[in-house]
Amino acid sequence: MDQKDRLKNVVQIERSADLKPLHQRQAAVLALWRWRAPVLAFELDAEWGIDPAVLESLFQLAASRSGELSDRAYRRAIADLCTAPLFTSEVDPDTVQLFQLETISSLLTFGEFLDNPGTDVTDRVIEGSADLANYLDDLVDGSFYPHPSEEAHREYLANLAGRAGERYFASRNFAAESAGHRALRALPDTAGLLDSSAGRELLALCENFGEELVTTMQWLRATGH
Repeated sequence: MDQKDRLKNVVQIERSADLKPLHQRQAAVLALWRWRAPVLAFELDAEWGIDPAVLESLFQLAASRSGELSDRAYRRAIADLCTAPLFTSEVDPDTVQLFQLETISSLLTFGEFLDNPGTDVTDRVIEGSADLANYLDDLVDGSFYPHPSEEAHREYLANLAGRAGERYFASRNFAAESAGHRALRALPDTAGLLDSSAGRELLALCENFGEELVTTMQWLRATGH
C-alpha cells in the first residue's frame, strides 16, 4: 500500500515541536481531517473489503478527548481495519483511490502516536497531508483541461504577498496547518477537538478544504485524468 514513490514533491509544513504533547496529537488530527471528505465521499473499492463506517469511527475517535477509553477504541478499530483483504493484496489504484490509500495509511500512522507519542509521528502525518496537496497540484497542472476555478485560484495566489511560486492546494493546506497550530496553543489541555467550540471551528475549516478537494477530484475523474 506504500505509494510514496508517486508523491515526489517539496512540501512546506508547520513543525510541531513547539506544541504541547496533546496539541501535537491534535495537529495530526487536523491534518487527517482535511482528507476525511475525500476518503468518504467516493465509494471504496469493494475488493479492499473496508467498511467506510470503520474509517469514519477512526476519524471521530481521533478527534475525541484523548484518554484510555478512546485510545483503546482506536486501537480496536485499527485492528479491525487491518483484517481487510487490502492489506494482503496488490492494488493498482486510480487517482482518487491513491488519495484514499494515502489517507488510510495516515490513519494507521496516527495509531503509532498512541503508543509512542512524539513529534516524529506527528510530523509524518502533517507531512502526509502536504504531500497529497502537492500531488493534487501536480495533477491539476498536468491536466489538458483548465480547472473550473482556475481564475479564483490565481487570484488567491496573487494575494499571498511575498510567497512567489506557491501553488493553490499546497498553499491552502499550509494555511490550514498554520491556523491550526496558532489556535491549538490557546486550547485548554483537557479539551478534545470535538468537545470545544474552538476545536469544532478548526475541524470545520478542515472540512471546508476537504470539500474543495472532493470537487477537484470529481473534476479529475470526470475529465479522465
